Amino acid sequence: MYRDKTKVIHIGDRVIGGGNPILIQSMTNTKTNDVAATVAQIQRLARAGCDIVRCTVPDLAAAKAIAQIKKEISMEEVSIPLVADIHFDYKMAIAAIEYGADKIRINPGNIGSREKVAEVVRAARERSIPIRVGVNSGSLEKELVERYHGVTAEGLVESALDKVHIIEDLDYDNLVISIKSSDVMMCVKAHELLADRTQYPLHVGITEAGTVTSGNIKSAVGLGIILNQGIGDTIRVSLTGDPVEEIKSAKLILRTLGLRTGGIEVVSCPTCGRTNIDLIGLANQVETMVQDYDLDIKVAVMGCAVNGPGEAKEADLGIAGGIGEGLLIRKGEIVKKVPEGVLLDTLKYELDHWK
Repeated sequence: MYRDKTKVIHIGDRVIGGGNPILIQSMTNTKTNDVAATVAQIQRLARAGCDIVRCTVPDLAAAKAIAQIKKEISMEEVSIPLVADIHFDYKMAIAAIEYGADKIRINPGNIGSREKVAEVVRAARERSIPIRVGVNSGSLEKELVERYHGVTAEGLVESALDKVHIIEDLDYDNLVISIKSSDVMMCVKAHELLADRTQYPLHVGITEAGTVTSGNIKSAVGLGIILNQGIGDTIRVSLTGDPVEEIKSAKLILRTLGLRTGGIEVVSCPTCGRTNIDLIGLANQVETMVQDYDLDIKVAVMGCAVNGPGEAKEADLGIAGGIGEGLLIRKGEIVKKVPEGVLLDTLKYELDHWK
């Protein structure tokens, strides 16, 4: 697989590339200079399972805030590397590094002259900070758009490698690459092309994917195809919504592909005319409840006692509804019948005492 052969890169206390586990990333949507709000959101993301978090650094106030944010999140049980997102001002990249960012994300084409890029690289080298070279289809250079007769996967790859070569020519190779597009299949093709032409770790995502519903579908399709080919070392599910939703989706995508274990997998039936309990509400309650458990098991939530026990056979635990009541199922065997009102509590008790 491609990811087994990518260069090993250290981001804070995390390691990517070289066959290391795929890490989940997200980005805060708070104002970075609002330290309290940013720290609170990072803590929520870390508790949800985020491995790397990125903050925007548009000005010096945000760059300075990096130091305090780092200090506060490092005191948590779950520390997390902090990436500074830089768009145009090379001075903000240098400031973010000086104030303790574990990694910076830049597009060298937006930074300006080679001299400015060299200054950023010098600061990164002094502190052994990796640089993520990011290129998006929305900002593809005019000459590449003209050469390839539009925005294409080939143009994206050429743009990204051109930026990488700028930094390599400055004798620095502590790099991660990301190429993103809101066009799912273009994004897939670009990653396939790029994986054959570089050994740097790749950060994968479908940019501007949309709301929680449409964004999840686009990301699941795109990331699923890319990751299943052995491509990708870190991922982000970009959603217009609470960033914590990105983490939930990313974990599910990785588990579905067999690329991550751990956490409770919930399976539930789609409901039908036989359903006599509030299965939709119950399934959503179960999905929320299981997030607090560090168990690697499968839980089934079924709507009727006709097919429920059979369909729940492959699950470790299951509940199946009846008329105002339900069944508790363990390892495919019916354990007992309980009133509908205590089904959730019954399942919780089983999870609390799971061995």
